[in-house]
Amino acid sequence: MILNDAVAERIMKIYEDMYMKGELLSQAQLTMYYQTFQAKFGPEQLASMDGYSLLEFMHNISNRDSLVYWLEFKDDEEFPTKRFGSIHGGSNLKYGVYLSKERNTWVTGSSRKIVELSVEEAIAIARRHRDQLLKGADLLDKLPADAGDEDYLKLQIDMNEQAPDVSDTAWGHKYFSLLFPDKLDCYHVPDYQRAHLIRMGVFPPPQEGRYVIAGRYVAITRQLGIHINHLMAVLNKMNGRPYRYWRIGTSDGTKPRNRWDLMREGNCVAVGFSKIEDLSDLTYDKKSHLRLKEIMHEKYPTNPAAEGRAAQQLFNFFGAISENDLVIAADGGTVIGIGRVTGDYYYDPSSDFPHRRPVEWLSFDEWKLPEAEGLQTTVYELKKPQNLIEIERILFKRKTLIDPVLPKKKTILEGLPGRIQAVLERKSQVILYGPPGTGKTYWAEITARELAAHKRFGKAFSELSAEEQEVIFGQNGLVQLCSFHPSYGYEDFMEGYRPRTQNGQMVFELQDGIFKRLCLQAQQNPELNYYLIIDEINRGDIPRIFGELLTVLEKNKRGKKILLPLSRQEFSVPPNVYIIGTMNTADRSIALLDTALRRRFGFIELMPDTELLKDAVVDGIPLGSWLHSLNNRICQNIGRDARNLQIGHAYLMEKDRPIHSLPRLMRVVQEDIIPLLEEYCYEDYKTLELILGSVLVDAKQQRIRHELFEPGREDAFIEALLEHIPELTIPEDRLVEIDDLLENDIDEQNSD
Repeated sequence: MILNDAVAERIMKIYEDMYMKGELLSQAQLTMYYQTFQAKFGPEQLASMDGYSLLEFMHNISNRDSLVYWLEFKDDEEFPTKRFGSIHGGSNLKYGVYLSKERNTWVTGSSRKIVELSVEEAIAIARRHRDQLLKGADLLDKLPADAGDEDYLKLQIDMNEQAPDVSDTAWGHKYFSLLFPDKLDCYHVPDYQRAHLIRMGVFPPPQEGRYVIAGRYVAITRQLGIHINHLMAVLNKMNGRPYRYWRIGTSDGTKPRNRWDLMREGNCVAVGFSKIEDLSDLTYDKKSHLRLKEIMHEKYPTNPAAEGRAAQQLFNFFGAISENDLVIAADGGTVIGIGRVTGDYYYDPSSDFPHRRPVEWLSFDEWKLPEAEGLQTTVYELKKPQNLIEIERILFKRKTLIDPVLPKKKTILEGLPGRIQAVLERKSQVILYGPPGTGKTYWAEITARELAAHKRFGKAFSELSAEEQEVIFGQNGLVQLCSFHPSYGYEDFMEGYRPRTQNGQMVFELQDGIFKRLCLQAQQNPELNYYLIIDEINRGDIPRIFGELLTVLEKNKRGKKILLPLSRQEFSVPPNVYIIGTMNTADRSIALLDTALRRRFGFIELMPDTELLKDAVVDGIPLGSWLHSLNNRICQNIGRDARNLQIGHAYLMEKDRPIHSLPRLMRVVQEDIIPLLEEYCYEDYKTLELILGSVLVDAKQQRIRHELFEPGREDAFIEALLEHIPELTIPEDRLVEIDDLLENDIDEQNSD
């Protein structure tokens, strides 16, 4: 038996579940698809073709009837190629030759050096590929049905010799597996082949190659009595994508394990090099690697070999380790913890082990690595099968990794939330500013809740249950909201003394403010992100509210400890806290903000967006055109800061949609827009008349004609709003009512 009983039972349980749910191809479907492929691309068909028709038939990826198209892209009822293993990824150069649309010629080579070919040269490559596919098919045809390890090793050697250009490619392996599904597995990339064997506790063969390893999979299907295609589907569901295994040292070199408590309690793995600051701005590429080597030489000069090894370790720590990889905390050859990486690199300047990765710890069992590997290295990728299989055995025994570890793609929001996300990643805090009614608070809440939901639950906020939404927006949730105002102070935001009654006496008690509480929560849960939305941030006394926080609010100062003046406690702003402020520029321009605050925040301007209203018409009033015209008149008549005093589109929206009823529009104009414009104009009714029109505003009497908003005067109200939109005509019967209204006003003035 190649599998132990527990693993075999687990595989069969998933197999039966998938079979009952119809998630596996039936035997009849498999037979039909294999026969379809063989009839079209089998050895007889390839052998019968030559010249340019062979080149097109095998290698023109734009031809939907070509071999390479069927192997990589075809996905329909005739042949669902993805169900037989993926070869997706990389450029078309992986096929050895392809027709480049950009160059309008056949090419070969590598991404670094593309070589253009004549048609005759391209045909020669296609012939070589065809001949090698025929030789490989013949080798597989002769492979015994009950082949063992020695037979598969010989197959690998013969493939290397007789079909070197096609056998060691993903597309060549897939071609052979579709012709001989009872002799080859469906994993066409060696890393995947070996990773799934390791997860099942099966030792891969010591030799390299796609074909020598196939014998292991064939043996497993014989033991389980299932089709090899079904085994692939089950393993994909059970295991997810492969991950890597990283040994992380737990000592600073002075005492064994003296950094283990930091990692265990902080849910992270950490490394030293404290003289090297935050690496978040580096990217995982050759240029950054060279830059890191220069920094290592500057901060820790020794000799080139030692500096290179140290730089490589730190480079791997921040760049090569990926989310969902396993980290093995070790003291020499003794494993003391196994964890799963849950997020990106972050920097904690308050520690002498500042470079960190967040981790979910899965096991604290203590045991020895079967084989010595990377014992003198702080960050080392484990690769020896004995060690990897023992890690999987420990986790399987604890039933920690029963469910597949699916890759977590970084959430990238679209549109305005995407812009806000980008600024938060760069600065950790952002201010949305603009005229009133432009949706600043709305977009702040949308962005914060989506980012928090994806980080915590891996899905959109709308997909969460009521209980899950409570985790995001509830009391002490991941997203908190406060509003600044003139009396808001440091004691509300950070800490301060508050009165309470004790034994009938008034006493003052030191209490934490909203930002301090949020930071303490974030420190306890470094794998999550916390968001504070500060509405109307410019209405507060910023220096007084933030106090000494301005020193440690910057992204590269996160984690740096300061001493709070009241509690005398050490405090730091953790890197997983983000601030989104909103600012109404009708109250105050960003130019008047505290300079220190402006340097620490990113800024995104939100202006009226009439596109959101362009199709909305209420009783003949096109909301978008009307608002655009109104804002133009504001800009023309209210002085130099008029741009910040425009009317936002949100005034004309309700529940994310434009308002649709005339009574609602009348209330908005009377109760929201007119009072705001009266404030802008400081009782200058002549200016107000230029903005709102002579029908709504009586400049001589210095009053708003509020009678237009009374029941039964709807037509007059509509005509008043359309007065300043020349492209729209007002029906003659409605003009009579306006004339009557103005005549009545003249009569009243004369009588006075």
